[in-house]
Amino acid sequence: MTPQVPGTDDSIYGFPVVRYPSIDTRKMIGYVTGYPFSPEAAHMVESEKVSLLHTHCPVTSCLLARQLAEAYRLPLVLTWHTKYDIDIANAVKSKVLQEGALQALLRNVNACDEIWTVSKGAGENLKSIGYEGDYIVMPNGVDLPREKVSEDFISEVTAAYDLPSDVPCFLFIGRLMWYKGLRIILDALKSLDSAGLDYRMIFVGGGGDEKEVREYTNELGLAGRVFFTGPVSDREKLRAWYSRADLFLFPSTFDTNGLVVREAAASDTASVIIEGSCASEGVTDGRNGFLIEENADSLAAKLRELCDHSGKMAEVGRCAGDELYISWEDAVANAYDRYGAVIDNYRRGLYGRHDPLRGSFMQSQGELMQILGEAEAAGKALIHDFNETQAEVESSLRSIRNKAIVDVITAQYEAKEGIRSLGKEIKETIKETGEDLWEKLDRYL
Repeated sequence: MTPQVPGTDDSIYGFPVVRYPSIDTRKMIGYVTGYPFSPEAAHMVESEKVSLLHTHCPVTSCLLARQLAEAYRLPLVLTWHTKYDIDIANAVKSKVLQEGALQALLRNVNACDEIWTVSKGAGENLKSIGYEGDYIVMPNGVDLPREKVSEDFISEVTAAYDLPSDVPCFLFIGRLMWYKGLRIILDALKSLDSAGLDYRMIFVGGGGDEKEVREYTNELGLAGRVFFTGPVSDREKLRAWYSRADLFLFPSTFDTNGLVVREAAASDTASVIIEGSCASEGVTDGRNGFLIEENADSLAAKLRELCDHSGKMAEVGRCAGDELYISWEDAVANAYDRYGAVIDNYRRGLYGRHDPLRGSFMQSQGELMQILGEAEAAGKALIHDFNETQAEVESSLRSIRNKAIVDVITAQYEAKEGIRSLGKEIKETIKETGEDLWEKLDRYL
């Protein structure tokens, strides 16, 4: 069950997908915002005789899951995989609002029967924002096979870039966001450059800080050795990049699991990781990966050490594949086994009772989303009417060459003013209704 996304084709999947309503906020935050009210989801749960619900988001989809779990008396599992406190702090500057958002999020977490985390560090992050219960570490698996792609395919994918075979090649794959340690990478590369060491660095991905990252790269004078491919969604092409790299650089303390580290291991490519980070769990320095401090000097020192020892990088890469790689199939099998225990524990009453959702809160949310939907539809209708009016005016202007032009222009102006006035009334209505709804919501938030 996932929010509706315009243009998505669910027929490509080998399993049923249930979409619940959403508002298209991609221009504002990069993805759609779902709201947790779906008769279709309830019908599916009932008709398919669902035994367990598992949510991977502690916000809107968790609200939907809680409704269904309460209505059909089903166990509910939640996976905590992101440092939401950091995301909230980045999105909301008010400390009061941050605290309110975290409390609302924790209410959802506490309403679930069992909490899974993708790493011990992710679990401790959840504890740090006030969660007092237990959690189970269930590491993610990767959907890449444990092998390199062919040399011919590597050459085909990387042909557009200057990558000499005898020069160390470093790689980063992911969103180009500063908080993933990208400044550490670039500053370390500048240090290598100043020391006269040759290398190549590939950034695969896009993101909100991409423009600034590219500008900083040029500012450091690294453009001739650092390349940006942009986003790559083709999994085979990603495998080619993993296979081509000598080292994967991932100095991030934000990520809770570092799935890309395991993807690199699938191609026997070792990673350089921050010691003590979530991604470093299970990594032994110099055996199945390389650990550094969270600064550019430490990364630069490690890269200088390894540039003259390509054999060491390859050896540690093979060990990473043997010890860090977890297949998607194995991860799913582990989850499936645990599902059986969750269902049994629920039936035996071992999870206890949770606070139910409040009806007034859910009703107010529903009313708010309905108003927003109606406003969106009204806006589209206004635009359609305006376009039709404008087309008629343009047609008249082409055929009339006398005083009637003035009348047509006047009519157009009046039409525009009418539309503007109507739009203003709708905005005022939404504002007044929204304030009323927030007064209701304030009792529960």
